[in-house]
Amino acid sequence: MPTLHPPALVAQYRATGAWTDDTVDSLFRARVAETPDRIAVVDPPNKPALTGGEPQRWTWRELDAAVDRLAAALVTRGVGHQDVVAVQLPNSVDLVQAVLAVSRIGAVLTPFPVQFRERELAHMCQVTEATVFITCQQVNNRPLAEVASQISAQVPSLRRVLVLRGDGPAGPSAPSRQQLQQYLAGLRTDPNDCFSICWTSGTEAPPKGVPRSHYDWMAIARVCRESARLTADDIVLSPFPMVNMAGFGGLMLPWLMSGCTLVQHHPFELEIFLDQLQSERATYTIIAPALMARLMDSEETLRNTDLSSLRLIGSGSAPLTAETVAAWEKETGAGVVNFFGSNEGTCLVSTPEQIPDPYERSVRFPRSGVAGTSLDGSMELRLRDRDTGEILSAPGAEGELELRGPTLFAHYLAGTSESYIDADGWFRTGDLFRIEGEHGQYLAYVDRVKDIIIRGGINIAPAELEAMLAAHPSVADVAVIGVHDDEMGERTCAVVVPTPGTTPTLKDLVDFLRRKKISSYKLPERLRIVDSLPRLPSGKLLKRQLQVQPESARA
Repeated sequence: MPTLHPPALVAQYRATGAWTDDTVDSLFRARVAETPDRIAVVDPPNKPALTGGEPQRWTWRELDAAVDRLAAALVTRGVGHQDVVAVQLPNSVDLVQAVLAVSRIGAVLTPFPVQFRERELAHMCQVTEATVFITCQQVNNRPLAEVASQISAQVPSLRRVLVLRGDGPAGPSAPSRQQLQQYLAGLRTDPNDCFSICWTSGTEAPPKGVPRSHYDWMAIARVCRESARLTADDIVLSPFPMVNMAGFGGLMLPWLMSGCTLVQHHPFELEIFLDQLQSERATYTIIAPALMARLMDSEETLRNTDLSSLRLIGSGSAPLTAETVAAWEKETGAGVVNFFGSNEGTCLVSTPEQIPDPYERSVRFPRSGVAGTSLDGSMELRLRDRDTGEILSAPGAEGELELRGPTLFAHYLAGTSESYIDADGWFRTGDLFRIEGEHGQYLAYVDRVKDIIIRGGINIAPAELEAMLAAHPSVADVAVIGVHDDEMGERTCAVVVPTPGTTPTLKDLVDFLRRKKISSYKLPERLRIVDSLPRLPSGKLLKRQLQVQPESARA
């Protein structure tokens, strides 16, 4: 895979200092050299039930040895510079080991959520031409290694499946170490090399591949680290899967930049999460707004949980409410950082220092380009009227957010989506914002232009489900929408016009989709039966009209 960004752009951002020589592996090596015997990464306590291995606590030195062992295993199996390595592991020391090993040899990481199943995995491995698949034997009794082996038989490029067994941080054998050292001696990693291909669901299906270089990942991580004010003394609790923006840009790379301790959590279980906050004395974490609201509603939980170590939390994946932010800060004393991000590089941040008032901070972000409002002055933002194409600047104006800057990705993976970046480098985000503040110094989120459903922080593309449900014999017409849910943020609702003489049930539709082997988190959890769907004469569906109607059936 060629380097991602054009030379002129590299020269521009290197000149401003937004892009540097840092790579993921160079950051890691610097941390190992600084504090080799300090605890670097900690497993979730439920790892025995999750994957069967024992929980580990690795120092930077031990993590380095484990990374070398896996890197040597990859090299001896023929994996080299810019080869694509697929990884499907839960948040654990093993996942950190895999990410860093792939980076060490200059290969390309494509990480998958553990919820992904055969349909998604086979497609993504095929599109990326992945050469090796790293996984574990099982997660919660789901046979990940067996599924990976089945996929390798379908994808010609997949040569190997490596199963991590949690057998400790010992380094490679002498012959393997020698081969690795010879390989590394000839390796030249460019910060403009592709480091990862993450996946994002848009309004179209299948998912879009988002290649990212070290350059743009580091720009994102720098903003997130500065927002959280992370130092080597911090303890970061990571409940977001390390597969996309929140996991990498918000947590893992800021951990590498600061040299603090990373405590892994997976899958999300509130009781375990709160126990980790207390027992590990976590100082920073990122949680979904729905969880923050849930904790504020539970006086008993707050009363019985020691949150005194927390100094800041980040929140994103869905809009915050002013009441929740204000209540959280009053009850816990921990400030809230409001994030709005995407795999493509949208990186809006609102911190207590920038906007002290929690009510304003819950809905407003500094508008980059207006003096004194941006953490990263090199990021450019603008709003465009979707009807007229006019660039908006007056307070009160609403338009689609466009951006360009050092956090922005270069392009989608070939064959996965059309480009949304114009000739001048502006990316159309598909998100509606409003300009606010006396001097137009803030942006306030309004709504999504796209139809993405965000369930528990994971994106679901309605179009993918609509296309499959349309093939059900009892479905004459269908729309898939998100409905508000206090726990998950949104849940998926299928709005169905039945074929004459039929009465489809939620179970019918779910069973039909299960036979197509899609991930369970995408399955509809609500069903609404209607006589017709609201459409324009052109046939375009008016989904906003569906949002105001209550669903008629639940899972």
